[in-house]
Amino acid sequence: MELHHLGALLLFAFVSTATPGPNNIMLMSSGANVGFRKTIPHMLGITIGFAVMLILVGVGLIGVFNAYPQSHTILKYVSLGYLLYLAAKIATSGKVKERGSFTPMSFLGAASFQWVNPKGWSMALTAIALFSATGSWWELLVISGIFTLANIPSVTLWTLAGMQLQRWLTTSTRIKSFNIGMASLLLLSAVAML
Repeated sequence: MELHHLGALLLFAFVSTATPGPNNIMLMSSGANVGFRKTIPHMLGITIGFAVMLILVGVGLIGVFNAYPQSHTILKYVSLGYLLYLAAKIATSGKVKERGSFTPMSFLGAASFQWVNPKGWSMALTAIALFSATGSWWELLVISGIFTLANIPSVTLWTLAGMQLQRWLTTSTRIKSFNIGMASLLLLSAVAML
């Protein structure tokens, strides 16, 4: 990778991790429902899980998709099914202090989620296709490292934005409306990517 590509990669990584998508919507919902500290495992799971995904996609998953195009279609349907499940969980949850039904995503759950996240796949495939000229380990590590650096402020900002909503989320009606809105946005982001 040439040095002048690093700036473009950093910009792409920051914009793609900061824009709304399933990860960010779930972080906002978690921040609003359980706060920053309890959302940290979710934030780390996204950051590290996506970095690992980028490396593995670069190493060979693109070859699998090229050899077996139907595997990409299957992954899309599995992803959509899982997002429907997550949207239903968010839509039916209440605030921890009031109902105890919102459970933040664990580190392992968030890291695993990257593999069924349509936006994550789109970002990983695009990043590897655009910025990995040789597919070398060094290039893949640089791409993964830059996405990790871009993800840290992104996941933090989305969680903090959710926390700011806690001041508004003071009644059961507002909490329910917020969770249904977040679940709807999660579904819209998935449909738009599929």
